[in-house]
Amino acid sequence: MTAAVVAGSTGLVVQSPPLSSQYPHLTHLQGSQMLSQLLAHPSISTVHAYTRRDLPNPTASSKLHPLTSPDTSAWPSLFPTSANPKVFLSGLATTFSAAGSLAAQRAIDVDLNYALALAAKASGVDTYVLISVGFAHARSWLGPYVRMKGELEDKIAALGFKHTVFVRPGVIVGRRAPDQVRVVEAAFQGVARAVGRLGGAWRDGWAQDDVVIARAAVRGAVECVEGRRAEGVWVMGAREIVRLGRVGKGESR
Repeated sequence: MTAAVVAGSTGLVVQSPPLSSQYPHLTHLQGSQMLSQLLAHPSISTVHAYTRRDLPNPTASSKLHPLTSPDTSAWPSLFPTSANPKVFLSGLATTFSAAGSLAAQRAIDVDLNYALALAAKASGVDTYVLISVGFAHARSWLGPYVRMKGELEDKIAALGFKHTVFVRPGVIVGRRAPDQVRVVEAAFQGVARAVGRLGGAWRDGWAQDDVVIARAAVRGAVECVEGRRAEGVWVMGAREIVRLGRVGKGESR
């Protein structure tokens, strides 16, 4: 068993009450699902979760140890080195509209993520997992968000973790709070849900459910910690996310 640290653990609104109403700047869809998966996984002994405010713990799990500060610039100094965590997972991200400017978005999506990665590396973390985006590239023509993710991937890869996992989902099918709805994303989600009714194979290559992505990220991290993955950088694409994140026979969601 191993201790894990997670950032961006409050983003997705798939339960009530909506978590993003409490954490308006941490909006990444996989966040709360990833926290739930970590708390439920038998190979994870403790979960240290960064949060700006009190972190809900609906199952009263004794595994959960919040790292609380409203000042995110203080988060790297809160890294739980004494717990000797071997896994760090980040679903930390915001949006242009929530942040108010590209500079403010970059401060979270790139700068804060990188500062936390540096803290993880200095603390002896072996496995780093980032929820990124499909086609991430520092010089992408697809827009600043994809470029920021690509730049962050490059910076993280250069740190030389024993295992670096970049989870690159396609369209993320989940439910946001009303104040976090993105029109274009919502349109694609509607298409993905409609196509999904024809069978999962019709959409697996370009759209994945939030819980599937979170489960794949956690399972991938565990495989690395347990030595079932080769060392180095692992880019986990859409179909591999689905393969790892699907619920198998006899398993619970």
